[in-house]
Amino acid sequence: MIIDFNLNGRQAECEIAAGQTLLDTLRDIGAYSVKRGCETGDCGSCTVLLNGQPANACVVVAARVTGHQVTTMEGLLGDDLMIRLQTELVEHGAVQCGYCMPGLLISLYALMKQGGPADEHAIRESLTGNLCRCTGYLKPVEAARAVAAVLEVQG
Repeated sequence: MIIDFNLNGRQAECEIAAGQTLLDTLRDIGAYSVKRGCETGDCGSCTVLLNGQPANACVVVAARVTGHQVTTMEGLLGDDLMIRLQTELVEHGAVQCGYCMPGLLISLYALMKQGGPADEHAIRESLTGNLCRCTGYLKPVEAARAVAAVLEVQG
């Protein structure tokens, strides 16, 4: 089966097998920031934006993205907000092994793009689908709060 969707701002056309996951499809076409973790939608390593909302690519059937927008970390390279998030995570010592970072960054990015309040509760809530065994969550939350504070000032 052939699917046609928007990947990182460009049209993509892929041949997929019946039941193939979006995770497998994205990795097959070179989106290696989308990590294979639990494959049950619990760890968040495969988080992408599907029409602007975080989604676990391991539990999305690829055929369902036909006509939709999928954004991976590759599509956010150079984005000012993403750069700010990455910088703060590094400066706060929140990056350790890096395996969970693409999914964690996608979740934080989605929260910040919504434009609503990004207080500690909202940040922690946005990260509930992302497991990190190295940093815990204190430093990523602090880094996200720093970005949110700058965004609030910019208004």
